[in-house]
Amino acid sequence: VQLQASGGGLVQAGGSLTLSCAASGGTFRSYAAGWVRQAPGKEREFVAAIGWNGGSTPYADSVKGRVTISKDNAKNTVSLQMNSLRPEDTAVYYCVADPRFHTIVTLTAESWGQGTLVTVSS
Repeated sequence: VQLQASGGGLVQAGGSLTLSCAASGGTFRSYAAGWVRQAPGKEREFVAAIGWNGGSTPYADSVKGRVTISKDNAKNTVSLQMNSLRPEDTAVYYCVADPRFHTIVTLTAESWGQGTLVTVSS
């Protein structure tokens, strides 16, 4: 599948932002999906994942309690609602998808979007 992420931008610390990702070109409803981020000068890290039917939603400890991932199979989209944003959340956020759930967590998913930049000012 092809993925197109959107919704990034500049937000003050404590604010909220929702990232969206639109999928096309495949049977997205049967794919697990998720979000991965890469901060400046750092390696990519797992943020959140969701099973093909929304039944499993693990989160990284660094974002747990502040973000919520959701998947809409009717609209072929996956979203990431982020609250209480911190400067350390500043990163390029990538949506990812793969039929195999574990690849989302291990950053080995077959499909990656182009990334959307989130900047959190202090």
